[in-house]
Amino acid sequence: MIRKKQFDYFAAMKDIAHLSHEAATALQGSLAAYDYESFIVKSEAVHEIEHRGDDCVYDIYEQLAVTFMTPIDREDIALLTDVLDDVLDGINEFTYLLENLVVRQLRPGVKEFIETIVEATEAVEVATGEFSKFKNSKKLKEHVKTVKTLEKGADRLYSEMTKELYTHEKDAIEIIKWRDVYNKLEKIVNDAESCVKVIKSLVIKNS
Repeated sequence: MIRKKQFDYFAAMKDIAHLSHEAATALQGSLAAYDYESFIVKSEAVHEIEHRGDDCVYDIYEQLAVTFMTPIDREDIALLTDVLDDVLDGINEFTYLLENLVVRQLRPGVKEFIETIVEATEAVEVATGEFSKFKNSKKLKEHVKTVKTLEKGADRLYSEMTKELYTHEKDAIEIIKWRDVYNKLEKIVNDAESCVKVIKSLVIKNS
C-alpha cells in the first residue's frame, strides 16, 4: 500500500511569502516609468500572483480541516497563514487603490516606500522558510531584525511624506487621496512586521 505524502505546511506558508515578494517586485516594476493607463495593464501581473496566493491559502485550510496531526498547533498555522496573506492582499489592494483614485502622477517618496516593501517581503520570505528549522537556523533572527529595522524606516518615511502633504498640498481632494495611499503603504509594511512577530512568538512557543 502506498502511503499518502504528508502535506508540507511550512513549504506552503513559504510559498505565500514568496508570492508576496514576487508581487512586491512586480509592483515595483510597474511603477518604474509610471503611466496611469499602462500601470492598469501591468498591475494584472500582481492580481494574478494574488490569485495564486489565494489558492495556497485555500490548500492550507483544506488540509487543516482533514489532517489529524500537524507539525505545530493548527491555530498557529492558521494565524501565520493569515498574516502572510494580509501582506499579499495589501500589495494587490494598493494597485486597485492607485487605479480607483486615478493617480496620474506619483508623489515623492512612493517609490522609496515600495523599495522598502520589496526588501521587507524578501526578508519575510527567508524568515518563513527558516521557521521549520528554527532550532538550527542562523538566518531567522537576522531577517526578523531586518524587517523590524525596515518598519522603523518606513515609519519615518511615512511621517515625512504625510507632513509634506499637509504642509504643501492645498487641494482637499488630493490630500484625502494621498492620505489613503500613504496609509495603505504603511499598513503593508506593518503587516510584514506582524509576520515576523508571529514567527518569533511561535519559535518561543515551540522551543
